[in-house]
Amino acid sequence: MNSMKLLSTKGFPDYELLDCGFGKRLEKFGKYIISRPDPQAIWKTHHSKDYWEKADAKYLDDEKKWNLNSLPQKWQISYKNINFYAKLTNFKHMGVFPEQVLNWEFIEERLKSAGKQNNILNLFGYTGIASLVCSVNGANVTHLDGSKPSISWAKENQQLSGLSDKPIRWILDDALDFTAREKRRGNLYDAIIMDPPVYGHGPKGEIWDFNKSFPLLLENCRKILSPTPLFLIVNAYAISSSSLMLKNMLEDYLQLDPKKIEYGELALQEKFRNRFLSTGIVARYPL
Repeated sequence: MNSMKLLSTKGFPDYELLDCGFGKRLEKFGKYIISRPDPQAIWKTHHSKDYWEKADAKYLDDEKKWNLNSLPQKWQISYKNINFYAKLTNFKHMGVFPEQVLNWEFIEERLKSAGKQNNILNLFGYTGIASLVCSVNGANVTHLDGSKPSISWAKENQQLSGLSDKPIRWILDDALDFTAREKRRGNLYDAIIMDPPVYGHGPKGEIWDFNKSFPLLLENCRKILSPTPLFLIVNAYAISSSSLMLKNMLEDYLQLDPKKIEYGELALQEKFRNRFLSTGIVARYPL
């Protein structure tokens, strides 16, 4: 029987977790150092307060805003041959989730060994880095998000990467509504990536509630996922469940072989010590 795993990474050349503790994390995105809150990191920091003062931007929790210093509105960072913009958002992140490098590598491996062009569906695709990883590795991509600004950001990243001629279909829609229509049309995908939030709204005000909506989404996905899928990835953040929940859901609703489902915590490893920061949960198929 498979057991839960700690899927960890130190990041990639343009990202490092420099330190974390006392409710914060200190990270390097490209050439800029960012300090932001992380409520899980209640242990002690490794570095001194003076080291943390190196930050080019800090999120001021009391004031609910960023102290920008001389930081630009956006700046470029890269993963291999993919370029994308980091921006300071009101949600305390940069539109880049560096632990996802573990999934980008997983996607690359599956697509390179596929031997054919595959159709990939990326649900809740946000700023589109996973879509670009699929695209640069030869896949036809359908990228869906319920936020128009997020899709605009993803298109910026596509252009920045020189991939504007690649087959990416951008869809502004509700995930449940879109997958239901795809089911009725009889469309199939070789792989599905999804990053469902705990709560959210579609472009027409459709309500997403993970506990109620996720089972319905998986029911739809079962009908549009190839009988012999190349891969499936489900990420979940800020949710009070373990990855066992994801594994059980994939087993029940998608009828996937439980022996081939990999599941666990996504984590970042600090640069200067053997300490890990959990960022979310994931389930992937196949092993």
